[in-house]
Amino acid sequence: QVQVVESGGGLVQAGGSLRLSCTASGSIFSINTMGWYRQAPGKQRELVASITGGSRLNYADSVKGRFTISRDNAKNTMYLQMNNLKPEDKAVYYCKARLLSPDGVNNYDSWGQGTQVTVSS
Repeated sequence: QVQVVESGGGLVQAGGSLRLSCTASGSIFSINTMGWYRQAPGKQRELVASITGGSRLNYADSVKGRFTISRDNAKNTMYLQMNNLKPEDKAVYYCKARLLSPDGVNNYDSWGQGTQVTVSS
């Protein structure tokens, strides 16, 4: 069993910053890509940013230049530094870890429960 837990959400004024953290724990053999997703009310869940095991980065156009994703492989932890937050960034932010099974053959995803980010104008 693998658990993925997000933290760091909250309420911030427009222009402010927040730092989200995501930690995976449990029976982990290897973590491949980790990613942050968000879902606003009435909208589909969307990719915000992702980072591979080799630190290849990918960002949604809407957050480029404002958000920075990083990870600490030794701690199985990923971060999302969010600067210059806008009201449209308000959403529940989810962490997803793509893990490799112990047999080294299969990949599977583990999701966190989400953390709320609210940006007031």
